[in-house]
Order: sequence, then structure tokens, then C-alpha cells
Amino acid sequence: MTIPEHSQTGKQLTRSLNMKYSLILEGLLVGICAALVAVLYRLVLDYAEKGLHGVLGAAKSNWMIAVAWFAALILMALAAGRLVQKEPMISGSGIPQVEGEMAGHLDQKWWRVMIGKFIGGTLCIFGGLSLGREGPSVQLGAMAGKGISKGFKRIPSEARFLISCGASAGLSAAFNAPLAGIIFAIEEIHKTFSVQALLSVMTASITADFISKNVFGLSPIFHFPVEAMMPLQHYWLVVLLGIVLGIMGVVYNKVTLKSQELYGKLKWLRPQFRLLVPFLASGALGFLMPEVLGGGHTMMDLLADRKLLITGILTLFLVKFLFSAVCFGSGAPGGIFFPLMVLGAYLGGAFGSGAVSWLGLDPAFVNNFIILAMAGYFTAIVRAPITGIVLVSEMSGSLSHLLSLATVSIVAYVTAEAFKSAPIYESLLERILKNREIPRPAQASGERSTVEQTVEVGSSLEQCEIRTIKWPKDCLLVSVRRGSAEVIPKGDTKLLPGDILVALTDRDNRTALAAELESLCRCREI
Repeated sequence: MTIPEHSQTGKQLTRSLNMKYSLILEGLLVGICAALVAVLYRLVLDYAEKGLHGVLGAAKSNWMIAVAWFAALILMALAAGRLVQKEPMISGSGIPQVEGEMAGHLDQKWWRVMIGKFIGGTLCIFGGLSLGREGPSVQLGAMAGKGISKGFKRIPSEARFLISCGASAGLSAAFNAPLAGIIFAIEEIHKTFSVQALLSVMTASITADFISKNVFGLSPIFHFPVEAMMPLQHYWLVVLLGIVLGIMGVVYNKVTLKSQELYGKLKWLRPQFRLLVPFLASGALGFLMPEVLGGGHTMMDLLADRKLLITGILTLFLVKFLFSAVCFGSGAPGGIFFPLMVLGAYLGGAFGSGAVSWLGLDPAFVNNFIILAMAGYFTAIVRAPITGIVLVSEMSGSLSHLLSLATVSIVAYVTAEAFKSAPIYESLLERILKNREIPRPAQASGERSTVEQTVEVGSSLEQCEIRTIKWPKDCLLVSVRRGSAEVIPKGDTKLLPGDILVALTDRDNRTALAAELESLCRCREI
């Protein structure tokens, strides 16, 4: 069958096959735009945090300022709640919304989300809520990528690449961690590896990191120096830590989701007023335990000073844990990325301090357990182990701890899976789709979209001829990429491990086809 070159399908195929070259330049553009937005957001939040500490310092010595601050918290809560009511897609982290956009479930209005998230996130950080800036930075970057794709009228498949580029650039600029930005975009956002995705995402992430470091300097967002490698005779402690982190990751996911359910059961509290709860809680904690306010930078400084006893570490962990659930469950615009890393660090600090006190471990290894717990806890909650390992490696400034990081991440991952706990962002996306009336197209739009999937080693397609395979409905296999070569698919073409299948389908069928192709290409369980 010959597809006319000037037909919609022909243009789609031509654009798809030549996309990787243009995506590098577009990745550069998205990286610049996403970085500018993320860097500006980070600067504003830095000033907001400084303003928060200044107000609290003044309020502790002047009751009139304290009263005025609580009044300001109420106004900020109402303003943030109004923003969420007007644009529901700014609620929460933003990463589930980006994943929903990539899967074709959501169609966010990019400019409204950027404005609402920027203002809402700033209000929440200034109000002291226990929320992170990294998730919102990912969403802001992704929406910058979507805006550019709309401006250049890119085809749907290319638009998804640009959204991934923006997400990568947003995380890179937020953490000063370009490799983590690349891996996160591939592992968690795009969920498919291809040369096109890698080149474009890498370009965007490195560009964003260059811009961010020119503003904030060369250091990561926080840094724990680790002087010595973990001796092999202590690896049983690493395994035990992984089990603890896996269990605590399951608890975190359940509590986070349960907090949303509890807010939903408060029928007397209208959704736009829910943010009063975390804002007023922040006001009280600002006088009782100000260390737990914000994303957790103050807590990390306290942990780095090594002046906290185990009881102090566990107390701060518990209060931060519960306060984070209260904040995130309300639907406030802000993420869980950084707060959960802080919680992981505190679990590692408590574990390491306990090993020093009760097992005679050398105190020099406490920092090892802190960085290990950050990676393991992130893995247990998000289920993105490579991102966690790379991110923590960049933060520690050394790749010499990969063995222990990989060990704790694998154990935490397996433990969380054993409890059948779904990844947090996947659960949050399912809840968004369930709780909100998302418009779905009633009939096929007629627009074409490409789907790519890599044949894994050990999959049912390996060494099979194309004509013998039962392909999904509405799937037209148009190309097989084998290394740098382009293979025209024929009936007797044998598929090999590593082949990238390019299939054409209707845009509205893309999500279903992607899932079916992924199942076909996945390695069979032994």
C-alpha cells in the first residue's frame, strides 16, 4: 500500500521519520524557555521563604504582628483556593497532570496552568506549607514545552516530546541536577526510551542546567559530603534499611491518599476553603516548630549539623510527615518531591544514629545512610529507582556509592511492590481522572499519531516474522528502527531485541495502542 506524500498520514510519517533532527533544536528552545520560568519561580520562592522567616521572627516578639500574620494567612488561603477552583489542574504536585497529558487523558490550558501554578505555589510557600517546588517546576516546564508546540503547530507525537523536554528542564533547573532531569523525563514522564526522546530531553535538560547554574551557582540544591564508602560487611544494614524504607514508602502513599479522602468527607467545608486548614496549621507551627515549615531546607540544615538526637530526628520526621499530608491533601498548589526526600533523609539519619548508638557503627557512616535513605524512600514512593539513584549521586557529588544506592533502591522497590502499593503519581493521576469530569472525544478525530515501542530481550516478538504477529486493532506498522538504520517492515521481516517499532493510529486510539504494544514488546516473565 502506498501512502500519498501530501495526505495527512503522509505528512505525519514524513515528519515523524525526520523528527530527531528538528527535536534537538526545539529541545534547545524549550530548555531555554522552561529554564527561565523555573529559575524565576525558584527565585520568587527563595524570597518568599526569606519573607516567611522574617515575619515569624517579628511576630514572636509582637502580638499585633502575629494577629496580622494569621489574618494574612487566611487571605492567602482564600486566594490560593480561588486559583485552584478556577484552574483545577494547578492542584497538587503537577507531575500526575503532566503524565496524564502525555497519556492523552488530559488537555491542560498551558498558559492558565503556568500563571495559576506560579502564583498559587508562591502563596503556599510564603504561607509556610510543607510543599516542594520541584513538582511545580516540572509542570511549569512541561507547559512551556506545550506552549511552544502549540505556537509551532507541531503534530501530537512531537508535542509530547516537547512536553517531556520541558519537564526535564524544569527538574534540572530546580535541583541543579541535569542527569536526574534527563532520567526522570525518560523514566517517569515519557516512559519510553528512544533516540529522539534522549537527544531532545538531554538538550533541554543541559540547557536548563546551564542557565540555572549561571543564576544560582554550581552547587546542587543541597549537599551532603560522604567521606567514606560503605564497607561490604555493613551491607546487611543497607538491606535492612531498604526494607524499612519500602514499608515506610507504602505508609506514605496510603496516608497521602487517605488525606485527600478525609478532606473529601468534610462536606461542610467547600473545596475552595480547604486550604484554610493547612495555612492555619502553618501559622500555629510557625510558633511551635518552625523547622517543619516549607519544603524542608531548614530541616536539612539541622540534619547536616549532626546536633539532633534520635528522639529529635524522629519527632521532626513525624510532625513533618503529618503536616505534609495535611498540606498536600488539601489540594494546595505544590509538590511532594522535595518534602519526601527530606523525610527519607531523616529516616536515614535516625537509622544511622541508631546503628552508631546500639551497634557501634562508625559515626562517619551516618551521612551514607542519609543519602541512601533519600534514594530508597524516593524509589519506594515514586517507583523510579534510576532517577533516585542519579539524583542522589549528583547531590552527593560522587558516583562511588552506586553499589549501595542501587542495593537500597532495589530492596525498597521490591518491598513496596510486595505490599502491592501503586506508585504515588500513578495513584494521584487515577484519582484526578476519577474525581474530575475530564471531557473525552465521543468519536475519532481523524488525526493521526505515531506510537513507538522498543522490543525487549525475551519478549514474545523476538525473532518473530511480522506476518505471524497478531497486531492490535487500528495499528499500522510503518517503520522499524534498528540502530541508525530504518527498516521497511515486510511480512518476512524478523524483529530483533532493541528494534524500535513505529506504528500509526488515530490520535484518540494512541493511549490504548501504546499500552497494547508495550505489553507485546515487554520481556516475558520467567
